[in-house]
Amino acid sequence: MCHVIVTCRSMLWTLLSIVVAFAELIAFMSPDWLLGFPRSDSSASGAGVDSREYRPSLGLYSRCLMIGARGVGVSCGPYAKTFTEVASGFWQAAMLFLAAGTLVLGCVACISIFSLCFQSILKKSIFNICGLLQAIAGLLLMVGLMLYPAGWGSEKVISYCGPEASPFRPAQCSLGWAFYAATGGTLATFLCAVLSAQAEIATSSDKVQEEIEEGKSLICLF
Repeated sequence: MCHVIVTCRSMLWTLLSIVVAFAELIAFMSPDWLLGFPRSDSSASGAGVDSREYRPSLGLYSRCLMIGARGVGVSCGPYAKTFTEVASGFWQAAMLFLAAGTLVLGCVACISIFSLCFQSILKKSIFNICGLLQAIAGLLLMVGLMLYPAGWGSEKVISYCGPEASPFRPAQCSLGWAFYAATGGTLATFLCAVLSAQAEIATSSDKVQEEIEEGKSLICLF
């Protein structure tokens, strides 16, 4: 019989697991990992028109540039048509680790929804299994984030950040929100791994067992 068990700790773990998975996915796909040095909008220069500055952005495999008449349009899209065209070998490795970690988090997020009804898989606690997977995903993401700045010396990054750019030194560039989102998501992933143990304790408490013995199928403990 399926018992729907909802506790504060299990619900918090489920929601945070979903948020973390989405945060890592959005950060991975975003072109806002690096913000290039300010550039003058030459198309806006002319009689009676003040030129303005803008900052192009560069992601793991995509970029955003200002185009169009007077720079009113922004073009965002992949700069690499194939995996081998990614700016740096370090970025290629970073993408593999980040993608693997995000994939694991996505799977855990889906499983976490079903944990409201099923608390074990093959007699193993679903929370313990997911917690272990989240710890592994956190390690994969951490390695990916450590590899990312090692690729700042590539020709692509130099064209955005200036000739002084080198590994672990972005020169005239600054880090965009996507990098911080990925970093925050990685830290939250380890928090999820810790919360999974608390969710297991909450859903297997004596009070929960008492309500199961009373025949209740929906158990809410807050």
